[in-house]
Amino acid sequence: MNRDGCHDHGESISAALADNLERMRAALSGSDDIVVDHWGYGPGQEHAAFSAYCHTLVDEFSNHYMKTTLQDLVNHELGRAETVTPEQVRDFFGRGGVSLQPFSLLDKMDQAIGKILDGDVVLFFDEWDHALSFPAKNVPQRQVTESISEPSVQGPREGTIENLRGNLGMIRQRVKSPRLNIRYIVAGIELQTTIAYAYLEHAVNPNVLEAFLERIQGIDRYEVPETSYVEDWIEDDSYSPFPQYRYTERTDTAAAALLEGKILVLVSNSPMILICPAVFVDFFNTSEDYYGRTVISSLIRLLRLLAFIIALTLPSAYVALSTFHPELIPTVLLLAILDTREGIPFPAFFEALVMEISFELLREAGIRLPRPVGSAVSIVGALVIGQAAITAQIASPIMVIVVALTGIASFAIPHYEMGIALRIVRFPLMVAAGLLGGFGIMIVSLLTLLHLTRLHTLGQPYLSSLAPFKPRTMRDLFVRAPLKVFLRSPRNRRLLRHRRGEFRSEGDPAK
Repeated sequence: MNRDGCHDHGESISAALADNLERMRAALSGSDDIVVDHWGYGPGQEHAAFSAYCHTLVDEFSNHYMKTTLQDLVNHELGRAETVTPEQVRDFFGRGGVSLQPFSLLDKMDQAIGKILDGDVVLFFDEWDHALSFPAKNVPQRQVTESISEPSVQGPREGTIENLRGNLGMIRQRVKSPRLNIRYIVAGIELQTTIAYAYLEHAVNPNVLEAFLERIQGIDRYEVPETSYVEDWIEDDSYSPFPQYRYTERTDTAAAALLEGKILVLVSNSPMILICPAVFVDFFNTSEDYYGRTVISSLIRLLRLLAFIIALTLPSAYVALSTFHPELIPTVLLLAILDTREGIPFPAFFEALVMEISFELLREAGIRLPRPVGSAVSIVGALVIGQAAITAQIASPIMVIVVALTGIASFAIPHYEMGIALRIVRFPLMVAAGLLGGFGIMIVSLLTLLHLTRLHTLGQPYLSSLAPFKPRTMRDLFVRAPLKVFLRSPRNRRLLRHRRGEFRSEGDPAK
């Protein structure tokens, strides 16, 4: 019996064909898409054999082609004798006989069942305690297209798909180094998900790699249907609103992350690539920053920084200023705000809270609805609700402007995970501003900063690129220095560090 309490199919394949057929049917009795095809081989077809495959994964033509190929091989390669015996077949395939198709030699029944469920055609022969497995998988796959979640004006358009082998091939095509190491883990009993992690041997921080390997141990005992399950398994703080790893669907971003010393994690049947570790500043950079000129890329980065400040603090700053600190607002602007708030029955905090929740509902509805309908609902809903709220004197025009600017600024954050973190932290800031004004904003901001300083990702400080201050890190932080400063291989950078006696900077060896 196996660990699930079922019949143990890990035993060896029997030399009796009937026994193998009975055991295979017992294991797959609940699946009507398993096809067993009986046939014979030899000049007179006197020797029995059967093939098994899953017709939802395999083109039936592939199975017949396999049988024909095998019969031709047996007849032509072994047909010189008057009678083809099972001993001759065993000898022929046991020594890796010439075949038009690649095949695997199996000696365990669970291996054969696994191959069938993986899309192979498995052939059993009478009087032979082995089986042959031929790859014949034919499942519709999404074509390689541009990434929807990471659009780009300049640079490559290649995005990942739900095919692990294809994704790794696209990454290997970009990084042709023999030091690119790719390792596999098979996770789960039912799903049998293949998890692959890759790193560049001479670029990765040994401490980061050791921490990653320690964290990922034991994941093979659990079912892992998607990449996000791996993130939850290895992250340092599961309750932090701030992401400690980032995702990408762009192979050029994945290749650049390898050169920076990151570790990539890919899962079969998922297009998402998990990049480990990710420090705070990584969520404000994109691969497109390196495809444009220095001045343009630097200005865009500064614009993202401004968007971050607006998305995080604008509603709470408005609540604090209008409620507790009106003397800090210029007189003309203060009179305009008071004029727009005339007749509003709610305090500024409640007004901001209602409008922010309404905006979040519209945004979530726009994401979940079909694409043509979702965009229309988001735009029309925002216009209708905003105008209706002003007309009904539930919200002031200035509050609608504040919420709209906050939403637009949050869209300017290039990584969705960091945008969600800002949406979460924004509400405690608003509550603190409504209770204590600017003092409350200061308290929540300091608590958030303390949380970020103690947060780690694979043992690396989350704010490692910001503190301690190093002039070298500033060349690719808020502004982007000319590319000629960065166009060095990780191997050369490591040699320079050893000569200077420096240790690799946490989480970002490229800087």
